[in-house]
Amino acid sequence: MLFALPLFLAMAWWASRGRPPLTAHDRRMVLLLGVTGYYLASFLDFLGLQYISASLERLILYLNPTLVLAFGVLLFGRRVTRPQAVAIGVSYLGVLLVFGHEVGFQGPDVVLGALLVFASAVSYAVYLVYSGELVQRLGSMRLVGLASTVACALCIAQFFVLRSPAVALAVPEPALWLSLLNATVCTVAPVLMVMMAIERIGPTLAAQTGMVGPMSTLLMGIVILGEPFTAWIAAGTALVLVGIWLLARAR
Repeated sequence: MLFALPLFLAMAWWASRGRPPLTAHDRRMVLLLGVTGYYLASFLDFLGLQYISASLERLILYLNPTLVLAFGVLLFGRRVTRPQAVAIGVSYLGVLLVFGHEVGFQGPDVVLGALLVFASAVSYAVYLVYSGELVQRLGSMRLVGLASTVACALCIAQFFVLRSPAVALAVPEPALWLSLLNATVCTVAPVLMVMMAIERIGPTLAAQTGMVGPMSTLLMGIVILGEPFTAWIAAGTALVLVGIWLLARAR
């Protein structure tokens, strides 16, 4: 986050030139998005991964479009159609299938891990829903720069609360290069592209399109980490994918 912070600050400064200052409401919303969109969602996700497999974690994150839809109902009074309700039911059935299988093998810690990752998905859904309205006023680059600066500050503050500053100075050179790569290719670029997508196609469709990420991570968990891909995981994954496909068709 130390590498990403200057990039986000530069982005916010560049996009704010000649633009009206933020209102008090805008500042509150930027703070909310900074907390929920990257900091809290990432923190809860990594906590959950200590207790569950990457396969189950990815399937839970696949529920993001259903959560965005649920927030639309709760916050904006939108109605859920019957096809949408069926799609949501199919998606959650797939997750519950894999969840029940993992509980039987790994014990009650799976429950804690699943709850943490689900909370991460809820946090990110809040980010998607509220950013859709704010990005239209501030623009994608300005909003990403400001909200992600908040997230970076929180991550850095957490590090220094939990670790000695000397630990940061003792990082080996390969780790520094990997951190630089992570800051640019895996943090700044994706966050900006997601916000640009929300600005153009809205939060619901952006959430559905973003499901490419969980699927690719699920596959890499199998290939790189050697995680098992059982018939239960295959069936659960198929149900979740069908549910998200039905949800996209029901729009």
